[in-house]
Amino acid sequence: MPTQLASRDELPAEFLDQLSGHDVAPIWPAMRNILPYGRPIRHTVPHLWRYRELRPLLMQAGELTPVEKAERRVLMLSNPGLGGQPFATASIFFGLQLLLPGEVAPSHKHSVGAVRLIVEGEGASTTIGDECCPMEKGDVILTPPGRWHQHQHQGQGPMVWLDALDAPVVIGTEASYCIEGTLQSVSAQPDASQTHFRRSGLIPYDTLAHATDDYPLLRFPWSDVRVALDDLAAAAAPNEPVQLAYVNPETGRECMRIHGFSALMLRPGETLSRPRRSACNGYLVVEGTGETEIDGTTLKWEDNDVFVAPTHADISHRNTSSTAPAFLIQVDDAPLQRNLGFYEEFPADTGPLRVLR
Repeated sequence: MPTQLASRDELPAEFLDQLSGHDVAPIWPAMRNILPYGRPIRHTVPHLWRYRELRPLLMQAGELTPVEKAERRVLMLSNPGLGGQPFATASIFFGLQLLLPGEVAPSHKHSVGAVRLIVEGEGASTTIGDECCPMEKGDVILTPPGRWHQHQHQGQGPMVWLDALDAPVVIGTEASYCIEGTLQSVSAQPDASQTHFRRSGLIPYDTLAHATDDYPLLRFPWSDVRVALDDLAAAAAPNEPVQLAYVNPETGRECMRIHGFSALMLRPGETLSRPRRSACNGYLVVEGTGETEIDGTTLKWEDNDVFVAPTHADISHRNTSSTAPAFLIQVDDAPLQRNLGFYEEFPADTGPLRVLR
């Protein structure tokens, strides 16, 4: 049993006033807010944002505000448990961004790391440094911290993507800022990094001894990922998860340092229970229909929906179609937790969240 700690009411008012006058405070009345006993305090709640409901509002935003006056035309997804903060979870910012034909979202760079998960449209691209990356549905495009980048749309129809940013973490350390730039020039070889690392297990020979880029691969085309998931599904046992991580091809580590990204396939009719982890999770539905149970809350999803789960959650996905697979892109903060040394996984037989240590 946890120790019964003294409350502020048990301390003399004069003593508390003296502490306050010196800008200090006793920890023991607040100890369980800082170090809760046995389980974390979670404000993030399971929540789903329906794309078919948000898309008309996003299109209206495009009519109301030109990109020149918005810099980035984004609808931020705010978790109702976070008290009005514009974050999807305590560590993940999700926002739906719109770019219309002929528009250019101007060049800038920032200390926040950003990843683009493409939702719909064609004919647009993101330029990172001097590399122009095409944007196609399901693609994952990295914008590492401190890299100049801009978006441009030369195609027809709206272009929409989900921004996944580590803004809550960077803002929490009071290190978030942005610098505006000028129009970027593009190298003669578009999509260069994806071309260099096109085949899994193969990298340009010279990078073995001279790797200098922490982010050598900037674009992960969904067309390649979908084929790889299909191939893995064909070789996997019926109860084996079909999930692939997006990684740095030179190191095999996560492609970003704070957030992890992976693609998950649910075979027709499949139910997949995941081990409880200390990481929070966010999901973009690339294709399919299904439902996910998170700590007893069931969220029903379809194409392009976005949903989240808090840390230490019991999660079970189900593909409700008996004929077609479903595909999700998962975002989590496992890399951050691993780097800080407190990432944990709990076997399925440990039961619901109770005492963790």
